[in-house]
Amino acid sequence: MASLLEKVSTLISANLHALVDQALQSNSPAVIDQYIRQVENNLADLEDAAATVGGEVRTLKRKVHEYEQKADELDQAIDAFLVEGNNAYASAAQAKLNSTKRLVETYRDQATRQEQEYQNLLSAKVKLEARLQTMKQEREELLALLELAKSKETTVKTMKSLDDLMGVGDSDISRVAENIRRRLDKATAASEMHAARLDDEMDRVLESSVIDNALAERRKKLGLDK
Repeated sequence: MASLLEKVSTLISANLHALVDQALQSNSPAVIDQYIRQVENNLADLEDAAATVGGEVRTLKRKVHEYEQKADELDQAIDAFLVEGNNAYASAAQAKLNSTKRLVETYRDQATRQEQEYQNLLSAKVKLEARLQTMKQEREELLALLELAKSKETTVKTMKSLDDLMGVGDSDISRVAENIRRRLDKATAASEMHAARLDDEMDRVLESSVIDNALAERRKKLGLDK
C-alpha cells in the first residue's frame, strides 16, 4: 500500500510545465499521453485499494461492536455469579472478560490505523482525479498549439515562395503576392494572439499547485492542520 501511495505522490508532484514543454519540443503529445495512462492505471489501483481497506475498516468496527457487547454480557454475568456465591464461574467469566477487553482494544487499534489509511487513499484519489482532469485539458490545449505551430510552418514556407515571386518583375504577380502576404500576416497575428491566450490559461491552471501550497502553509500557521 505504501508503494502505491508513493507512486501516486510522484504523479501528483510531477512538473506539468516540464511535461508540456517536452511535448512541445518533440512536437507530439506522446509525453502527456504516457503520463495520462500512468495516472489512469494508478487511479484504478487506488480505487481498488480504497474499496479493500474501506471493507476492512467496516469489518474491524463490526468486530469491536460485537466484542463490546460480549464484554457487557460477561460483566453482568460476573455480578450474577458473585450474587449466587458461585466464585468459580465468576472467576472464569472474569478471565474471559479480560481476554475479551484485550480483543476489543486490539480491533479498535487496527480499525483506527486502517481508517487513517482509508482516508489517505481517498485523499490521494481526489488529488489524482483532479490532476488527471487538468492534464487532459492541457492535452487539448497542446494539440491546439501544435496545430498553430504547423500552420506557422506552412505560413513561413508560403512567405518564402512569395518572396521568390516578388522578385519575378511582373507587376500583376507582385501585386497578387503582396495581397497574399497581407492576408498571411493577419492570420499569423491572429494565431499568435490565440496562442498567447492558451499560454495564459495554462499558467493559470498549473499555478493551482502553488496556491495549494500557500494555503497549506497558512493552515499550518493557524494550527488548522493537526
